[in-house]
Amino acid sequence: MIRSLLAILGPAYRREVGIYAVWLLAYGVLQGIAVTLLVPLLSSLLASEMQAVGFWLIALFSVVVIACVARYQQTVKGAALAILVLKTLHNRLGEHLSQLPLGWFNPEKVGRVSRSATGGTLMVTNIFAHLLPPVVSGVVTPLTVGVAMLWFDWRLGLTALLFVPLIYIGHRWSAQWIGAMETEVDAAGARASSRVVEFARNQAVLRSFGKNVSSYPPLEEAIAGQSRAAGSMLRQTFPRLFAGGFTVQLAFAAVTVVGIWLTLHQQLPPIELVALLALAARFTGPLAELAGRSGLLRMAGNDLRRLAAILFEQPLPQPSKPQSFTEQIGLVEFSNVNFSYEPGQPVLKDLSFRASPGTTTAIVGASGSGKTTITRLLLRFFDTDQGQVKVGGVDVRQLRTEDLMRQVSIVMQDVYLFSDTLEANIRLSCPEASQEELERVAKLAGVDEIIERLPQGWQTQVGEGGAALSGGERQRVSIARALLKAAPIVVLDEATAALDPRNEKYLNSSLRQLQQGSTLIVIAHQLSTVMNADQIIVLDAGTVAEIGNHRELLSQQGLYAHFWHQRSRATGWQLVETDTEVSL
Repeated sequence: MIRSLLAILGPAYRREVGIYAVWLLAYGVLQGIAVTLLVPLLSSLLASEMQAVGFWLIALFSVVVIACVARYQQTVKGAALAILVLKTLHNRLGEHLSQLPLGWFNPEKVGRVSRSATGGTLMVTNIFAHLLPPVVSGVVTPLTVGVAMLWFDWRLGLTALLFVPLIYIGHRWSAQWIGAMETEVDAAGARASSRVVEFARNQAVLRSFGKNVSSYPPLEEAIAGQSRAAGSMLRQTFPRLFAGGFTVQLAFAAVTVVGIWLTLHQQLPPIELVALLALAARFTGPLAELAGRSGLLRMAGNDLRRLAAILFEQPLPQPSKPQSFTEQIGLVEFSNVNFSYEPGQPVLKDLSFRASPGTTTAIVGASGSGKTTITRLLLRFFDTDQGQVKVGGVDVRQLRTEDLMRQVSIVMQDVYLFSDTLEANIRLSCPEASQEELERVAKLAGVDEIIERLPQGWQTQVGEGGAALSGGERQRVSIARALLKAAPIVVLDEATAALDPRNEKYLNSSLRQLQQGSTLIVIAHQLSTVMNADQIIVLDAGTVAEIGNHRELLSQQGLYAHFWHQRSRATGWQLVETDTEVSL
């Protein structure tokens, strides 16, 4: 847990954590010493030795004052660390996430980050503020008391300390089980949350098929699973907490029995027995509180480990000596590239091609042939297993991430817009652009038409994900971003798919503008986009099956020709109305 705490807070706060730990331990020891002093005090009082009573009262008062100072310091330091977590954790997560490979961000991991960054953060603050103090005191204070009992009467002290392993095993068993159950409950909650979001986002599809909550099995099962997991945890937690508390009470009972036996056999004075039983009660008190808090601490520890696991993820390796571009800006080269997402399942095999500056390269192939993987390697979402991906003559692994990203713009089929103004979403690619530049790219991409009919023009809020705009309009905004960035390399990954003729017109106009100063790498099925490319790369099962321009590949009568004829026949279909029927 300490390693995870230090990972969350960062190395700069190791000293603060160390000081907090010292005050925690000091308070636990001082509390045990204060309780121990009750033995000579009570013995002197029952024996009517008033001078000794005064001495022990002064000693007790002094220790209590010091213990109060320690308690105050541990509370202040714990609150300060809790506030520090709230203030810095999200920043640390954001900084670390920005350094992770983009391929790391799959839906499952993004959902885990979201869940941990909200509820997990609050639970971690509770560790410092509410959970660690009673747990540390519950361990340190009884151990101090047990050692003191050895001093007063080794037999009673030994009896108490003999139960320490049993108490430890009982608490550990209980806490481990509660922690394991909490992990299951958390996983069930994550699944249910995912299904609820899925259910909310896809209402149009679900309603078109008459699906509501009671008739949508995935959501129904996820909610039922969450309920089962929570119910099972509640039912099984009580007996385990009871077992942990029972071992504590058993220890006190054993000390009492041994003490009475020693008194009956005249080996321990009754007065001293009373004092030592009072001490034994203070031995078991903190342990009983520990039994109640250990499960909560384990649950908080699970959240802590989940957060720390994110921070322990290895960032994208950065070159120790970044290189400068050695060849013409905009040059893209893949040389003998092999890549697998899973071991033993290659996606790209010995793939090589070259895209010269200022040219357009179209990549075609069946689904799963590796088209999108090429763009991911170019953007360094992942690193190759073998071979090189070069930009401007330099391996992308030898470029700083910011240098690489300055060279590339990407336009995806699924465009995400931030919940901000239309202007802010376009300026994302070049915040320092002038208003004239902004208006120029807006006109080229057809965004000016959207601005004219929006109620607040440039300052219109587009909503989360761009919900206020249609899919084609979001695509136009994405194209405007790419135009404004004016990157030497532009990647269009299925950007022309599912566009209506009006939006496709704006896209083609923008492509012509981009071709004037950028290398275009296009993954598309639109025939007009493919046939006008300077070179076409045909992929088959992760390898380059054919490469050439439109005329060259048609003449080869290979995979591309087959693809072209299929697409030509598909686009040639039309509905023809006759007097008797409607036919294709």
